[in-house]
Amino acid sequence: MRFVIIGAGRVGLRTARVLRDENHEVTIVERESVMAQRARDQGFDVVEGDGSREEVLEEAGVADADALGALTGDLNVNFAACTIAKHYGCRTVMRVDEDYRENIYRQYTAEVDEIIYPERLGAIGAKNALLGGDIQAIADIAQNLQIVQLTVTEKSPTRGYSVSELQLPADATVLAFGKSGQPLAIPDPDESLESGDRLVVLADFGVLSDVRQIIVGETGGREAAASAGGA
Repeated sequence: MRFVIIGAGRVGLRTARVLRDENHEVTIVERESVMAQRARDQGFDVVEGDGSREEVLEEAGVADADALGALTGDLNVNFAACTIAKHYGCRTVMRVDEDYRENIYRQYTAEVDEIIYPERLGAIGAKNALLGGDIQAIADIAQNLQIVQLTVTEKSPTRGYSVSELQLPADATVLAFGKSGQPLAIPDPDESLESGDRLVVLADFGVLSDVRQIIVGETGGREAAASAGGA
């Protein structure tokens, strides 16, 4: 999937790294030259400019992006970037600092797909918001390992298979399984995989895209983003 991240500060850069480690394409928009260069030094494609301006977002590739994360500390920039991105069909995630009043949260919730509070969620929460509801990161175990929860969809190529028939990459292991609406438990090899069922998987970053394809059924691009966003 392809993402545009507004802001190369602590939250934006960390989120960009997590997404890149899972083989997603990431472009960062940053208006401060020093911070933009820091992101470039870490190997990111960077567009230097104001993320609230449409021409800057177009240069960053918003027209081809699956989602945009407006993760700066400036609420006005974040909201403007999300508003523009919605016109291009992107899933939008906006950062709001926790010192704003509750009515401000409610006001913006109607305008964007998801609001995050980085002080509460961190980079994993931001990444989950960008990907949508069919895959959720639970924890980073090591530099290259993550525990994720994935939801079986109607498009899953393994829907109808049993847990024992599920063939994941060698660097991925099922830790828990839960039928739709039921608690997670130790996987029963004979349980069938149906839409809405959940699996918790320990996987290497390098195979997460393959795991997502097998369980969720995502094919990448806008179709995948629409599927994730609609959960």
